[in-house]
Amino acid sequence: MVDRNALASQGSAKIVMKKVVIAVVSVLVVLVAATFGAGWYMLDYALTPPADRSDMVKRYNRMYAEYPYMRQWVDSMKTAKALRDTFVTMPDGERHHAVYARNDSAAGRTAILVHGYTDSHAAMLPIAKVYADMGYNILLPDLYAHGLSDGDEIQMGWNDREDVLRWIGVADSLFAGVAGRPQIVLHGVSMGAATVMNVSGERLPASVKCFVEDCGYTSVWDEFACQLDEQFGLPPFPVLYAASALCKLRYGWTFGEASPVRQLARKETPMLFIHGSSDDYVPSWMVFPLYNANPVHPVHGGTYHHFNDIWITLGCAHARSFHDYPAEYARRVERFVGEFIH
Repeated sequence: MVDRNALASQGSAKIVMKKVVIAVVSVLVVLVAATFGAGWYMLDYALTPPADRSDMVKRYNRMYAEYPYMRQWVDSMKTAKALRDTFVTMPDGERHHAVYARNDSAAGRTAILVHGYTDSHAAMLPIAKVYADMGYNILLPDLYAHGLSDGDEIQMGWNDREDVLRWIGVADSLFAGVAGRPQIVLHGVSMGAATVMNVSGERLPASVKCFVEDCGYTSVWDEFACQLDEQFGLPPFPVLYAASALCKLRYGWTFGEASPVRQLARKETPMLFIHGSSDDYVPSWMVFPLYNANPVHPVHGGTYHHFNDIWITLGCAHARSFHDYPAEYARRVERFVGEFIH
């Protein structure tokens, strides 16, 4: 005989189990949706360029407020038509902008200076003047989605490396003269430093002789993890994982892939590392794995030459080393670069 009570009990248990499964699945769906929603928000928050990115009057005035002496120098350069604009059409059809100045005594010596996150070429003009005073040609690009260059999203120095490689070609053409092919130093600050470190791991033309990186990060993953904790008090999991996956879907690269420290392991070109001891935006500890990623390189005869140098600027916050120690900054840059560019 069938026990109706048992059947009813089993039926009730199945209904309860079904409701539990539905509830669990619903919660998981909500959590996944919330995680990817947060990841989408983070991606837009981090990679959307500022609305005033092309307001050059505002950006120059911001630079003049920090470095008042620069106004007279820039005005004199523009009056003499020495500081010029140039636009280059990239393979995807977008136009990218740079300013440059030719120095008649440069004999091919050239500095390409790369700005930081949400900045423009204007922010690099004070350091560009250091090189101009050293007798160098200067070229200051606006990175993709910055300044007067086209673009819709900030690339954190990763895909930017391809654009900077093209700017190296532009410099070769702009500054080639009777002295032959230019001798080039790439100098970047913050995201610009990450950019030049990423460039250093690529196959480079012979004209590139050395690099200077100032307060760059080890990887986009490390930098965003720090900012996620600093600004929102959140751990990397799960939001950073979701944002990185969405970045791959939308833009073709992940936060972990965009890794200057891995690029440095492949470099064969000298580099000076500069970082403020009080930097908490790109934490000071990051400079040490960067510096140690590729400290030596074999040269002829089986001996080894130390290709890197490092300067930790005491008490400096993020991207303030030049501002706080301008004379020492210029001296160290000139000494280091002068070892490789003559």
